[in-house]
Amino acid sequence: QVQLKESGGGLVQAGGSLRLSCAASGRTFSNLAMGWFRQVTGKEREFVAIISKDGSPTYYEDSVRGRFTISRDNTKNTVFLQMDSLKPEDTAIYYCAATTLWTVYRRDFDYWGQGTQVTVSS
Repeated sequence: QVQLKESGGGLVQAGGSLRLSCAASGRTFSNLAMGWFRQVTGKEREFVAIISKDGSPTYYEDSVRGRFTISRDNTKNTVFLQMDSLKPEDTAIYYCAATTLWTVYRRDFDYWGQGTQVTVSS
């Protein structure tokens, strides 16, 4: 089992930045690829980014590539999502998730956090 807990969400103006963190406990963190997803009420949860167990490679959804950066610190069992140049359409609940695969599909992630709200005002 892996327990995941996100933090760092909040309210920010368009063009601003936020850094999300996801702390993991349980199963060996460094054996897992970690991803971020987001969900708007009434819509499907969508892929945002993934990072391999070693920190490279990474992969991003097209709309966030160049604005968001995923990283991890295996000594602290934590994965981060640095979000810059935020837009109102980035408003969502952001979830971190863990997988043994290299994938962008929600169904392939085995463990999920409870989510953190990000709101970007125009």
